[in-house]
Amino acid sequence: MKKLLAASICLILFASCNPRLSNGLRQKDLHKDVAVITTKGTFVIRLSDSTPLHRDNFLKLAKSGFYDSLQFHRVIRNFMIQSGDEDSRHDYAGTLKNQGPDGPGVIPAEFRTTLFHKRGALGAARTGDDVNPAKSSSPTQFYIVQGKKFTDGALDTLEMRRLKGRKIPAAQRKVYKDIGGAPHLDQSYTVFGEVIRGMDVVDSIAAVPTSGAPLDRPIKAVRILKVRLVHRRG
Repeated sequence: MKKLLAASICLILFASCNPRLSNGLRQKDLHKDVAVITTKGTFVIRLSDSTPLHRDNFLKLAKSGFYDSLQFHRVIRNFMIQSGDEDSRHDYAGTLKNQGPDGPGVIPAEFRTTLFHKRGALGAARTGDDVNPAKSSSPTQFYIVQGKKFTDGALDTLEMRRLKGRKIPAAQRKVYKDIGGAPHLDQSYTVFGEVIRGMDVVDSIAAVPTSGAPLDRPIKAVRILKVRLVHRRG
């Protein structure tokens, strides 16, 4: 009886220190990283607190096991790797599922000037501006930027042609020159985290042979075996 009482007290104390939030997550979930275990190895993501809608949605999907067994269904070397299409749990049956502006669970854009598409950035996929002018994000699909390095000249050209005159901040230009990324996506697709360990795994996935455009599907499936929440290391 004493052991049962002690166990009950421990559970009460745990619940009080780690309360359940209105969205079903626990308070401590918000301070965890996300380990993505794939057939090519494991990489670890840290989500941004400045994009709470995307953060909480990704955490809930991770905890529910939604991403387990999904493929990286779109891979473009020197650009990005993409996953999150529930149809890819099987052989494959489509692209960009449930991403329309009126589709279930779309997430409002959360653009932040401090979050940009550097190498390792985690972004939310979406449908194009023609059907989605609000740039709302897919409820499930995400991508990791592999990217490439840029010169000042290439960034100048990008600003004039693809960014329509918008200037890339000096600090971000340095990052794009030093480690690379995909600056043409900035302020158009929501960045909501970054890979903090395991970019070699992302590089390995990005290097697999694919079908080429327009689907850019790996010839041999690369899968997410499991996604789990892990305690932060530093």
